[in-house]
Amino acid sequence: MRCLSLLAGAALSAVFAFAPGAASAEPIKTRLAQNLSPISGVAIVAKRQGFFESQGLDVAVSNFTSGKQALDTVIGGGADFATTAEAPITAAAMAGQPIAFLAGINASDVKTLTSAEAGVKTRADLKGKRIAYTAGTGSEVYTMQLLKSAGLTKADVTLVNLRPQEMLPALLAGSIDAFDTWEPHVSNAKKAMGDKAAVLDTKGVYAETFNIVVLQPYLAANGETVAKFLSALIEAEGWIKANPDAAANVIAEAVGMKPEELKAIWSDYAYQVAIGSRQLDALKTHAEWRLESKNHPPGVNAVPDFSKVIFPEPLKKLDAARVTYPQS
Repeated sequence: MRCLSLLAGAALSAVFAFAPGAASAEPIKTRLAQNLSPISGVAIVAKRQGFFESQGLDVAVSNFTSGKQALDTVIGGGADFATTAEAPITAAAMAGQPIAFLAGINASDVKTLTSAEAGVKTRADLKGKRIAYTAGTGSEVYTMQLLKSAGLTKADVTLVNLRPQEMLPALLAGSIDAFDTWEPHVSNAKKAMGDKAAVLDTKGVYAETFNIVVLQPYLAANGETVAKFLSALIEAEGWIKANPDAAANVIAEAVGMKPEELKAIWSDYAYQVAIGSRQLDALKTHAEWRLESKNHPPGVNAVPDFSKVIFPEPLKKLDAARVTYPQS
């Protein structure tokens, strides 16, 4: 695994001399672009329960409906940190963007909601149906994996690229038969449609990871902020695990779900601030899919060297046990 540049290494060495929890005279201002969904639960709790503040951070949060939008905002200079899935990370790595993967924060399944009128009882019943997905996100990879698991290809269905918030209106209008996305959009749609919709059993098809990403120049120049940010996330993870009922209440309120709805699917979420084989495998799987489907930038013909975008040092300095993937 590659080392940080000498400049980045020097910056990190200097800033890590400070205790992550030590209070500054003035809070350090930073910006977070997050997908406002339970998959960002660790970041949501860190903000709402004051863990960022206790680390001396003043975090301005911008909410989006996909991790792709969040990462695009960071790349465009509109935020410093993003919560995002492996799909946008892989796309950015293939495009040569100077991103820095700092930690995974969650893993959960993408889901399929169908209209009862569509008569979709099994995965094979998706043949001939109109399926909405969100291009450039884990929803797209999930959709392709779902079709593959049913012995289908994209030629067997009609794919419709929609943002998550556009899917329920399309399903209600009858312009699609099913959609593939993440919570809370599935639960919200099921609540709105009642027995006119059903969640298809797709357990195990594809587990999306959610992660924290910054740009490499930001990491090199703001090591202290990064350390404090990750420390707050680790505190939030501990609080979630110690107080699952209260955590579900906090996250549900933030994302616009009823607490009982989130608690019903609470086991879907694996909140952990870490870098391990789960994150690396998800990145490689997505990259391989992009190559196989030819959905990649011109001139790219191999899986990226993710050692050039994964920066484990900040997390390792806080808790080495949280970094478990093999490093050369």
